[in-house]
Amino acid sequence: MRLKESISLKKIAKQVNGRFIGDAHLLISGINEIHMVSPGDLTFVDHPKYYEKALKSKATAILINNEMEPPAGKGLIIHDDPFAAYVSLVKLYSPFEPSTSQISATATIGEGTIIQPNVFIGNNVTIGSNCLIHAGVSIYDHSIIGNDVIIHANSVIGADAYYFQRRPHGYRKLESCGRVIIGDKVEIGALCSIDRGVSGDTIIDEGTKMDNHCQVGHDTYIGKNCLIGAHAAIAGVTTIEDDVILWGRVSINKDIFIGKGAIILATSAVDKSIEGNGKVYFGTPVEEARKKWRELAALKQLPDLLKTLQNQELKKGD
Repeated sequence: MRLKESISLKKIAKQVNGRFIGDAHLLISGINEIHMVSPGDLTFVDHPKYYEKALKSKATAILINNEMEPPAGKGLIIHDDPFAAYVSLVKLYSPFEPSTSQISATATIGEGTIIQPNVFIGNNVTIGSNCLIHAGVSIYDHSIIGNDVIIHANSVIGADAYYFQRRPHGYRKLESCGRVIIGDKVEIGALCSIDRGVSGDTIIDEGTKMDNHCQVGHDTYIGKNCLIGAHAAIAGVTTIEDDVILWGRVSINKDIFIGKGAIILATSAVDKSIEGNGKVYFGTPVEEARKKWRELAALKQLPDLLKTLQNQELKKGD
């Protein structure tokens, strides 16, 4: 999330009741989770396992629960609970804004776009020209929809990221302040859910087509001209390159990379990154389809093989 204006390290430390180490006048221009950071950003870390990753990241400032010397050019904000401090900053700089109408007066809707009855369009939404938004669609605040986009009935664009931190007393929510960006000529089926980024953007690029009942997690990128079959479940922080085909009920784990032109057959589950180049994949966990089919064929022969071995043992006994 970009800030409207840069804020000093000292001021942000004061806002979260923390203590800063480093240049008091170091300027912070964004608030982002670790996988989205760029120079000028503030991020947080609250586990020793990830200290090094945060300190070596592109972030300019780090909320951290351990006092240490910051790397050159960076600043630290020491806080007992960096997660809570980070969430408080998100709420401060990107507060929830209740809607007062079904279509916000701050929304921008392009020429030739058709909005069917019972569509909700939130604050600061941008919708391009010649789109068709069917009945019951909900488009949350700050979403950006391109030109010639079709969104079918009852889909939800821009719901919060599914991101929680487990604690002994229950779960704490990492508040979302990202967006959904949908490119030109995208078609989204009925009853789909596309979550906004935690602090960055969830992007569906130009020409991609989604069937019904699909889920796209936070901060995911889906490339151009992809086909996504019904009931696909795509977890957060996934990258799917151009021209990928996911057939029905494909499940993809978080932090996965799918190469350009890959084809994943129905009911498969992807638990690791895979190459593209037109390769076809199948299974749970997914493997190249030809290899998987050979394994299945071999399994079918196993009962007969065991029976043959048993008969051979019986003959030896005679």
